[in-house]
Amino acid sequence: MFNEKYSYSSKKRKCHGQIIHSSALSGPCQMAADVMMLEKLLQIPEISLLIRFYQWEGTWLSIGKNQRELPRHWINLIKERKLNIVRRPSGGTAVLHTGLTYSLAWLSPPIKKHQAYIAASQWLINCFSKLGLHLQFGNHPHSFISDNCFSTSSSADLVDQNGIKRIGSAQFWKRGNLLQHGEILLDPPKELWEEIFNTDPPKPAPKTVPRVDLERLLTEALISHWSTLKWSHKGLEPNDLKEISENSNSYLVTLSNSDFGINPESIIPSTILNKEIPKG
Repeated sequence: MFNEKYSYSSKKRKCHGQIIHSSALSGPCQMAADVMMLEKLLQIPEISLLIRFYQWEGTWLSIGKNQRELPRHWINLIKERKLNIVRRPSGGTAVLHTGLTYSLAWLSPPIKKHQAYIAASQWLINCFSKLGLHLQFGNHPHSFISDNCFSTSSSADLVDQNGIKRIGSAQFWKRGNLLQHGEILLDPPKELWEEIFNTDPPKPAPKTVPRVDLERLLTEALISHWSTLKWSHKGLEPNDLKEISENSNSYLVTLSNSDFGINPESIIPSTILNKEIPKG
């Protein structure tokens, strides 16, 4: 599938970046599109960085690839059609997607994960600083004690001056190349947040952060930060959408009658994946 001539060396590549425009899609389709972006880096010799911003069609909670249990009340919310769950190819814990999501695929980034987080996130810090929201990396160790991604802030996350986590990010690596995607918290829904996480949501982003024009401002910050790249814009083509649709079921969390009653406290659906999630 991959063009081996360009799979491992960036020396033959031109310094191009590409901004992919896409509409709202379901959770499984968004995850399939993110992974497709990373694979495209191995196929397109001109591109060294891909970026995409998107929102979600419907109410979606994403869980990390290593989360193996779902709280019982999440199962009830799925049955009541209040919630859909998708598994990310990346790590971390659960994220309720009601804001804006970014996805960045990068050829040959710094090989140390923390350095890659810093390098891949600086444009976000720059953008929000101009909007009066000063962000810095969190300092808590990675933890799986809580199911809620936004209840802790590790060195992979960006927090404001009050310690409130504003952007939660996670990584998926493949052959030394990086997919980093993250949720930009804007206006978390109070009632649904409480139903899912049994706690109050974080405060909304300040009014200085525009809701309508944010994607454009983020794009400008990205281009300014990676100013040595020659940038182009592209939409998802019919063959891209076909590939996304074909691979989307790999990430959908579904339930079956046999799943209920196995563990009274927490379960993970046996039908969580129709096929294996790609490994890094």
